[in-house]
Amino acid sequence: MMTILEHYFDALLMMMAEMAPYLMLGFFIAGLLRTFVPRNMYAKHLAPRNMKSVVKAAAIGIPLPLCSCGVIPTTVSLRKEGASHGACTSFLIATPQTGVDSIAATYSMMGLPFAIVRPIAALFTAMFGGWLVNRYARDDEKVSAATALSGQGSHCHCHDHDGDCCCEDDDDDDDCCCGDSHCDCHHHHHHSSHSNTFWGKLVGALEYGFIEMLQDVGKWLVVGLLIAALITVAVPNEWLAALHEYKLLNMLIVLAIAIPMYVCATGSIPIAVSLMAKGLTPGAALVLLMAGPAVNSASILVIGNSFGKRTLSLYILSIIIGSMLFGLCIDYLLPQHWFTVSSAIAADCCGHHLGVWDWIFIALLLVLLANAFIRQWIDSHRMRHSHHHDHHHENISTHQTEEKMTKTYKIDGMSCNHCKASAEKAIRGVKGVENADVDLAKGLAYVEGTQEDGDVIAAVEEAGFSCKLA
Repeated sequence: MMTILEHYFDALLMMMAEMAPYLMLGFFIAGLLRTFVPRNMYAKHLAPRNMKSVVKAAAIGIPLPLCSCGVIPTTVSLRKEGASHGACTSFLIATPQTGVDSIAATYSMMGLPFAIVRPIAALFTAMFGGWLVNRYARDDEKVSAATALSGQGSHCHCHDHDGDCCCEDDDDDDDCCCGDSHCDCHHHHHHSSHSNTFWGKLVGALEYGFIEMLQDVGKWLVVGLLIAALITVAVPNEWLAALHEYKLLNMLIVLAIAIPMYVCATGSIPIAVSLMAKGLTPGAALVLLMAGPAVNSASILVIGNSFGKRTLSLYILSIIIGSMLFGLCIDYLLPQHWFTVSSAIAADCCGHHLGVWDWIFIALLLVLLANAFIRQWIDSHRMRHSHHHDHHHENISTHQTEEKMTKTYKIDGMSCNHCKASAEKAIRGVKGVENADVDLAKGLAYVEGTQEDGDVIAAVEEAGFSCKLA
């Protein structure tokens, strides 16, 4: 007879074994998309204010691995590059619900039908939301345009020999046309330091997929797995089984829990699987997979400020209607045996049943997670130490009021490296700023220069985050 602790670890190992191979594949494809697809290509297809651009935005957003917070600065950037308001809303809805990594993981743990229905539901929900915004939120177009244009101008400190900024694209964090050693452009992504050759881009894709992406989603993936294993062990089967016949009630309960909380598209999968094993309907599980990653309390506030209140209302409404509509279709129209969870997950399975390759992929996933967390901790520690050292020298300067200083600002609302890059870029565009580094783990920005505090705070808030002097 296994103890509760043994049962917990067995369930945890089984979920990791199911997800790990497909997560590796998903992260690799995500890295290829990020490195090989030109960023400005997206906005070129999203500019027209029509249904065609809305559909394209949804289709583009589905494979991209961005969380509900990280997608907001990306969408603001697309708006600045000319994407229409409806297309931006469609992109906001579709992107956080899916991603190549989460689609692969959905297939591994929930089967092919779920892996097919999930992106289709995201596609149609995003199209519906974009159509609603184009039709009923025209006044908010001025809000999103003002947010996008507020950061207009050069954010690059890279200059040629004549003193002029030589960056090719104001919105491209990675590219700079400077070729000399005096260029002080700051690259926000690991892969930006690599050459533009095929092999250089491939190395950049690996670094993005297996380091930067794991830094973004690793914490939430671990949290999701731990919660899922706890549900498997601690929640009695009869609790949710008693509500199995009340399908609409299942969905309403899931919505009430999923909308305010934060869970990434990949981290939501093991939670949904565990709840289904306890009796949650497949339709309600789909609602969790859609609403959980797409909406949370932080993204609600930011979207309202960046894209307008009416857009926010239609955004939430479309996700609720879309998720429940597709959930009801699964529960009432489609064969239920298509949506049964993996028997290995649902049963009281023992970790000793895992094969050699299962253990290899589990070990690889743990190593990659550990590497991402350690790198993140080292970067954060080095950053704090560096700015503490700079602050010490500023205090002993006899011209402190005349010379540049390093100030610390508290930024709330960041959840991934995309958020960090967006905040850094906004700060570097402020007059007087000579350098800016953001500590994602601590939510702190260290800004060097002669800038005004109000200008920094305004720039960060225009980028979609809240900011104050620490």
